[in-house]
Amino acid sequence: MSEENLSSKAKEALRHIRNWLMLYSKLPSIRDLMKKMEYKSPRSAVLLLEELKGNGFLEKKADGGYRLIKDFDSGKSTRTISIPLVGTVTCGIPILAEQNIEATIPVSTDFIKSGSTYFLLKAKGDSMDLAGINDGDMILVRQQPTADNGEKIVALIDDEATVKEFHRTGSVISLLPRSNNPKHKQIIVTSNFQIQGVVVATIPKITN
Repeated sequence: MSEENLSSKAKEALRHIRNWLMLYSKLPSIRDLMKKMEYKSPRSAVLLLEELKGNGFLEKKADGGYRLIKDFDSGKSTRTISIPLVGTVTCGIPILAEQNIEATIPVSTDFIKSGSTYFLLKAKGDSMDLAGINDGDMILVRQQPTADNGEKIVALIDDEATVKEFHRTGSVISLLPRSNNPKHKQIIVTSNFQIQGVVVATIPKITN
């Protein structure tokens, strides 16, 4: 299927979904979409979601929600590969588990190393702003369980993903913030610490 098969309202809904996804790293709820489309009934929004699903732009998740699997055709010849955008990450659940993935986003193969697995994650807070990662930016992460000193990593700590600079001295691992904000302190981690991947690129925040 292609976007030529979509109604004008479905195309408008897809634009709202894409923009919401880039802003909040998740798809809008049915009521969110209803408000964006200025509908009075959630059923009207549901019908648009089903139209997008039927035309191959969305798919149903196991929890009944939707995942974006296709965007508008850009018409460009740039070679891309679809990378999963991770929404909610819960400790104990693999970061690329089906329930965590909100969308698949096309990313240029220039960023991709053959044989590796990648994911996208929305950065929160200002703990790494001096390293060029600001609140709301999207980061491209190469999934791996190890890192070298000085690399920016994603780790699961206290049930949520965090981005810090990795340093190991002997058996001691330190996760360092790179920020002018004094509230951010280094984290000394134990054997429970788990590296999810290494940051390979930062995509600046998209605003309305």
